Amino acid sequence: MIARIRGNLVGTGLDHALVDCAGVGYLLTVSAQTASKLPTVGQDVVLHAHMVVRDDSMSLYGFADEDERSLFQMLLGVSSVGPKLAIAVVGSAEPGHLRAAIAGGDAARLQAIPGVGKRTAERICLDLRDAVGGAAGLGGTGAEESPRALARDGLLALGVEERSVDGLLDRSEGDTVEELIQSALRASRA
Repeated sequence: MIARIRGNLVGTGLDHALVDCAGVGYLLTVSAQTASKLPTVGQDVVLHAHMVVRDDSMSLYGFADEDERSLFQMLLGVSSVGPKLAIAVVGSAEPGHLRAAIAGGDAARLQAIPGVGKRTAERICLDLRDAVGGAAGLGGTGAEESPRALARDGLLALGVEERSVDGLLDRSEGDTVEELIQSALRASRA
């Protein structure tokens, strides 16, 4: 299975990204959230991937971060939720906000997503409430994640070794996720 793609971003669309990896072009279906985070064409990109194999097709789905991919994979485990609906759900909001809505049983929030009916929204909340409850905090907004925790996830996604991340962040300066990541990357080169 293909779990991660790193290469040059050759093309983009509202729902896809084309990434050139050593001369092979991978077409990945992406969520609206991931599409909004893609760099400009010609720059390097790293996408977390999930491959769906069917009798008549193989599809590759790409995500800007591990959290979005994890939520996508959880949604695939829900009865009557396929990859197209799962990608629409994860593309509708940040993963933390979606986890909070699911953990809080907010089926109405999920029904606002095109393609998600009342029964499907209720099924998602029922099936995934326990799985996402610990990550989102019951009734939370999902915004409780600290910039340090988000920067840690970002550094891991950039390929920094897990055993080095916390030490780098301890030496980093900044208040935002971006500042922490940039500072940690500078520290790793020193």
